[in-house]
Amino acid sequence: MKRRVYLVDDHPIVRQGLIKLIEQEEQLEVCGEAGSVGEALGEIRELAPDVVLVDISLEDSNGLELIKTIDDLGLQIPTLVLSMHDESLYAEHALKAGASGYVMKQAASSTLIQAIEKVLDGEIYVSKVMSSQMLKLAFRSGGEVRRSGTEALSLRELEVFELIGRGNSTREIAEQLNLSVKTIETYRAHIKDKLHLRSGTELMQKAIHWVENESHR
Repeated sequence: MKRRVYLVDDHPIVRQGLIKLIEQEEQLEVCGEAGSVGEALGEIRELAPDVVLVDISLEDSNGLELIKTIDDLGLQIPTLVLSMHDESLYAEHALKAGASGYVMKQAASSTLIQAIEKVLDGEIYVSKVMSSQMLKLAFRSGGEVRRSGTEALSLRELEVFELIGRGNSTREIAEQLNLSVKTIETYRAHIKDKLHLRSGTELMQKAIHWVENESHR
């Protein structure tokens, strides 16, 4: 029997490409797709796929919130994150949320298929580089990975913080996350409060420094 994959990504073109890729594999088939958490959750409960492939940035919420909900409902369906976000910044958050693996969209198609198969076999998938990095951090900190204050940020705030650190303007961030400029300004204010920063300049400097440090860990 073919193993059934459910796709959650807010870009229809991306979903179409994934469907073509996955259905080339004899042992896999796509049983459903959605662009939002609200649309996906009901179908996932009804279809009971063997694995859910989910992006982090979605229309109505954060993909990691969907992963947490699947876990909280006790559906026992493994989830694999496929995202444009840097693995070194987000893989750990995804695994803590309950995901069974993390693949960047820039990875080769063969890597994605390998990750799906590994997750279906009940294993965890991250790249070799990320696996090595996480092991080093765990040993150095006695199992507790310490972050530079960003652990206080929500997942959406962390997304905004990363995009600030990569040089994006408020309007550019709003466009990338499908949110309003006012909403991004609110997130910026919350981030400044949580990280005890006094100005937009301090926020940008902190974000740039964080992205550079995390990318080279």
